Amino acid sequence: MGRTGTRRLTTAQALVEFLRRQYVERDGEAQPFFAGVWGIFGHGNVAGIGQALQQQRDEPDTPKLRYYQGKNEQAMVHIAAAYAKTKARLGTFACTSSIGPGATNMITGAAGATINRLPVLLLPGDLFARRNVAPVLQQLESEHSQDVSVNDAFRAVSRYWDRINRPDQLPFALMEAMRVLTSPSETGAVTLALPQDVQAEAWDFPSELFKKRVWPIRRPLADRELLRRAVDWIRNAKRPLLIAGGGVVYSGAMEALKRFVERTGVPVGETQAGKGSLPWDHPQNVGPIGVTGSLAANRLAQHADLVIAVGTRLGDFPTASKTLFQHPEVKFIAINVAELDAYKHAALPLVADAKVTLEELTERLRDFQVSDDYAQEIARLKREWDAEVDRLRKPSGRVPLRQAEVIGAVNEAAGERGIVVCAAGSLPGDLHKLWRTRDPQGYHLEYGYSCMGYEIAGGLGAKLAAPERDVYVMVGDGSYLMMNSELVTAVQEGLKITVVLLDNHGFSSIKGLSLSVGSGGFGTEYRLRDPKTGELVGEPLSLDFEANARSLGAHALRARTLDELKQALEEAKRVDKTTVIVVETALDERVPGYEAWWDVPIAEVSEMESVRKAREAYERMRERERFFL
Repeated sequence: MGRTGTRRLTTAQALVEFLRRQYVERDGEAQPFFAGVWGIFGHGNVAGIGQALQQQRDEPDTPKLRYYQGKNEQAMVHIAAAYAKTKARLGTFACTSSIGPGATNMITGAAGATINRLPVLLLPGDLFARRNVAPVLQQLESEHSQDVSVNDAFRAVSRYWDRINRPDQLPFALMEAMRVLTSPSETGAVTLALPQDVQAEAWDFPSELFKKRVWPIRRPLADRELLRRAVDWIRNAKRPLLIAGGGVVYSGAMEALKRFVERTGVPVGETQAGKGSLPWDHPQNVGPIGVTGSLAANRLAQHADLVIAVGTRLGDFPTASKTLFQHPEVKFIAINVAELDAYKHAALPLVADAKVTLEELTERLRDFQVSDDYAQEIARLKREWDAEVDRLRKPSGRVPLRQAEVIGAVNEAAGERGIVVCAAGSLPGDLHKLWRTRDPQGYHLEYGYSCMGYEIAGGLGAKLAAPERDVYVMVGDGSYLMMNSELVTAVQEGLKITVVLLDNHGFSSIKGLSLSVGSGGFGTEYRLRDPKTGELVGEPLSLDFEANARSLGAHALRARTLDELKQALEEAKRVDKTTVIVVETALDERVPGYEAWWDVPIAEVSEMESVRKAREAYERMRERERFFL
């Protein structure tokens, strides 16, 4: 102890002691905010944050922050973000790295967290604040300033960024960090760069810093006049459609949404983040919307005269690059805690919490129902879409398997409580269409950043947040090769997940896109190249993913037929550790798109006839893009 009312600690020790005592509270329920710290130690943090984590002691009502050893710094951030997503942003992890490459490895994960509005705290080591020993190992030097390091690259992908150059700066930075991390509208990655000498410096920190602190999660109400206007718009709409985004889930507004649509009859299309807001078989759930959307949702969207966007950023996939909503007088109401999102598409902005706003709208629309004709159209399209999903998931009897039937088999094995995790490639689009879930926690897609390599790490984060549920990671061979290191972490931490690895010998999703833009699949297949000409030769490479998974400590199986896949999924349930199931899938067997388009610009001039034809089709679709001003 120092003087009365203070504790003499190093900067790193004070940071750890503070994080242990942070709680969040929503609707009267409080819970710890930080579940632990993920880290890989190097010279930039081993004697600072590392020492502080090691010397912790359990105290009454204040357990130690558990340390988890990552294998890749990017993966650590993905784990933290996936945990936060599964916990509906009411909990997260901190991630610590050394300086230099260890720090910059976290930038990709930070971008994903910020884009997806998920709280993660990043603690990269930094160069010496006192500078006299510069340049230190892994330091970036600048001739323009001595206050520049690679950690400045985090500024663009962080919602709050600070560098702690003196111990007495820490308390003020921590207050701002927690304000942003717990804000429903501003949350994302928060970066506190920690010079390695400052981590080890001691100061007399005020004892008040280490008291239990509860951060309330607010539920702001919509402006009264704008809410009244929204009610009028809904009453006067002939063909209203609601888009359920991730904000429905983070607000815990699923029941409020259910009551609203059952009262009014308004149909619901789901974004990737909002999937599961209603059970898949609810009469008002017309499936996914947009580029990866259903026939039902997209047809309703084309003719909707009012779109109620709840908790969605209205990105290019849900809006089909602004070509989906073709009613000449379509209006938008946006319910969102983030002002940035509430004003998009020239919407009537209800800058408010999704749950309380839906509850208020339901109360004010007690006597409103969509017309009988519209209700019958919704029911018919819903039946047609459910039948189409059944058709697509139906076993084909062919080998290699179609991706759609693999999804069907995994969905059946997962049951009503399993969680599917995915992020990139063709799988997200097919899962959005074909996976049937009864609650949003059962569908975990990172699609704001669509980051290859997220899948296995994300599966670990989901498992840590919901240990009582089985987690199924679906990943393509391309994404698996980018970051399979966390299989070792799964084994080390005793975290059981089932990884279904779809081997299609290349980048299937981008091959399909390449074909559609006239480029013929260039650069998308895993095949040998002629060393002289660079041309692809021979059959696709045959990689032993089973052996790879076993070498990393996982149980590994291979399935060639649908029966073998089902047997492997059952065996994975009986095994007490992470299992990787390798299944070869047909590279060119694709789930179709349904009346939606994605704007991927095509070369305006080309010597290739296929590209010129694709450009002509592209220009025709561009004419459908709308400006909502």
